[in-house]
Amino acid sequence: MLSLILLVAGLAILVKCADIFVDGSSNIAKAFGIPSLIIGLTIIAFGTSAPEAAVSITAGIKGSNEISIGNVVGSNICNSLLILGFCGLFKALKAKKEVRKRDFPYYLLSALVLFIMVSEYFFSGQVTGHITRSNGLIMLCFFGIYMVSLFSDVKRNKKNDNQEQKEKFKIKDLLYIVLGLAGIILGGQMVVNGATNIAQALGVSENVIALTIVAIGTSLPELVTSYVATKKGELDIAVGNVIGSNIFNILFILGITSVITPLVLNIDTYIDIIFMLLSSVLVFIMLHKNNRIGWKKGICMLGLYVIYIAYILCR
Repeated sequence: MLSLILLVAGLAILVKCADIFVDGSSNIAKAFGIPSLIIGLTIIAFGTSAPEAAVSITAGIKGSNEISIGNVVGSNICNSLLILGFCGLFKALKAKKEVRKRDFPYYLLSALVLFIMVSEYFFSGQVTGHITRSNGLIMLCFFGIYMVSLFSDVKRNKKNDNQEQKEKFKIKDLLYIVLGLAGIILGGQMVVNGATNIAQALGVSENVIALTIVAIGTSLPELVTSYVATKKGELDIAVGNVIGSNIFNILFILGITSVITPLVLNIDTYIDIIFMLLSSVLVFIMLHKNNRIGWKKGICMLGLYVIYIAYILCR
């Protein structure tokens, strides 16, 4: 009963704080002439990925490799299929040219890099794969390159267009971001803790918990934030939040975790990585076709996610 109360209370905090967070971030973006897309790809994306970072790094240090890797892979699959599919039911999601030409391909590259890093072990006939410290450093270097390219574009855009500064900077908007982010992290942790306790009480395995309860729980900030942004018409934030979070999850979270402690994965996790890569390619194709994800594509994405969850449970 206590875990159930924790779960419901966490969801309530997530919904309210995500609303505050989106408002504060959007207002500050307009005040400083920063495109909302960049805010979605950075501050909001990294902020809503804080639960994944906390869970994966902590799990890696404790030696719970299945939770550490499964949380990231499961969260990215959830972000791509569940969140974008769910938001597409309410309003057709569109992506700006920068997202289609720069950000989404970079996410595909990061997923491909992870796939290549672990494939060599399984192709050689080994039953386990490894993400070594050197692999982690490579991923962190890719993350640094992405951040440099992102903010280089911001500088160019500000030089070419100075009429974005239409609103005054307000301290309360900064306070909204801080309080909203704190609430999102707190709510996410409450949901994960409550759901994990319930799952463990039912005797569910650690691998299943990582890919379902923990992954969905740590993705709730992205889900709520993207949903609220969609309802408010901030489609750049809704899409940018998901793509930015996925890049952050792979390159930074797995990168920093494997630098701290090398990670070991089994064949099941390798299959999940393949599914993550394939689902990313599918969403990329869907987004390129007519540059929109509407309710029909949303239903297809949600159906695919349900099939994946069913596969995990059967496995």
